[in-house]
Amino acid sequence: MISVVIRNKNQAAALSFLLKNLTERYADDINEVIVIDNLSTDNSSEITNQYAARFVTIEKFSYGQSANLAASEAKNPIVVMFSAHSYPVSHDFFKLIKEKFYSNTNLAGLRCLHSTNDYRNYINQISAKADPNRSGLIFSGSAFSKKVWEQYPFKEDVCTFEDKEWSKRVLQNGYEIEFVPAIFHYEIKRTAKQNFFRFKNDVIGNYQLWHQDVYLLKAIKGFLASICFLVRHIFVEIWYIFRRLIFLLKFIFNKPERF
Repeated sequence: MISVVIRNKNQAAALSFLLKNLTERYADDINEVIVIDNLSTDNSSEITNQYAARFVTIEKFSYGQSANLAASEAKNPIVVMFSAHSYPVSHDFFKLIKEKFYSNTNLAGLRCLHSTNDYRNYINQISAKADPNRSGLIFSGSAFSKKVWEQYPFKEDVCTFEDKEWSKRVLQNGYEIEFVPAIFHYEIKRTAKQNFFRFKNDVIGNYQLWHQDVYLLKAIKGFLASICFLVRHIFVEIWYIFRRLIFLLKFIFNKPERF
């Protein structure tokens, strides 16, 4: 069987939908659901209890620490992680994961499909060794082996990309990471503050893991490009708002025949 672990913070509505989805569609494939919650102030705990899942609190959150807590709490050999705002779609989602692990004892993890990039790399057979960033694990809708994790826990001192760092490390030690055609959906709307938080973590993570340095000229070019894009976008939006108004006025005075 499979353990499903869900990262959550104040995502009660999304968490409810994910747990309903898991309970109603995949009960034969999973026998444990754990919510790793970072001090939510909404009713996430009550919703978790409603669906008979286990609620575990993490106070000092880091991506690596939460992944390690998830693995340590899971009782099954295969662990599938979701964010509360993601959910499986394909009917055979967990069956395909189990088949992959049972057919390859050297498998450390599986990357499921949710984006154009995933599908392109899967169809073009671009391996995790060739592209650990876009073909390695992504910790929402990925599966990993608890046995491999026991040898190689996730690093807790990386700013982000703990999934990619782990992918590189287990690949270097002879294990495999593959794609699996199990489809999930990732649905989130971030505020400007949340996007800035993600931006900061990505800059640090890209420097730590992929050695992408930041230079003054590059930063200035990026700033100017963003300003130009914003100005152009505003003028384009104003232009089409005006065109929609003109169209509606013409429509009001020259309506077509009804059927």
